[in-house]
Amino acid sequence: MKRTLTIVLLIAVTTALGLAQDQQKAAKKAPLSPSADTSVTINGKTIAIKYCAPSMRGRKIFNGTDVLQPDNTIWRAGANQATALHTDADLDINGLAVPKGDYTLYVWLDPKEWKLVVNKQTGQWGTEYHQEQDLGRVSMTMSKPSAPIETYKMTLSSAGGNKGKLQLEWENVIASVPLTVK
Repeated sequence: MKRTLTIVLLIAVTTALGLAQDQQKAAKKAPLSPSADTSVTINGKTIAIKYCAPSMRGRKIFNGTDVLQPDNTIWRAGANQATALHTDADLDINGLAVPKGDYTLYVWLDPKEWKLVVNKQTGQWGTEYHQEQDLGRVSMTMSKPSAPIETYKMTLSSAGGNKGKLQLEWENVIASVPLTVK
């Protein structure tokens, strides 16, 4: 009887430890907005962006009332920490001269035409924005995807020669801007 009780207690303790470990694993699961990056090499020079990629998860994101990112506001172009741009070359981003170096990207959410904001402050949390640090703002080309895009995505791509493109996609919006390596 004593031996049976010892075995039952041992099983109970082992089960409790297993449940505790399962709870710890669940707590360590992937973040809601995981880190992501995109890069392109044009004329031997690398342009790279690090950001966090949120998902819709049933929320309305842009364009309208009761949305996650209201019109006529600044958005961190991702989630969590600020979206970081590094360029090994001087760039022309749709008419804006961007010297080689490190920057933060934001987007001004105009309901008709978004503007990419290149900001000189770096290393801050994404909601820390200081307009006086803007290098400049440029218009983005807007389009709509054929179906909603669940997870936010930024893509840098080559367009041949010294040309490239930055594209942002999420929910019901695709916004892009051309760039040239100088």
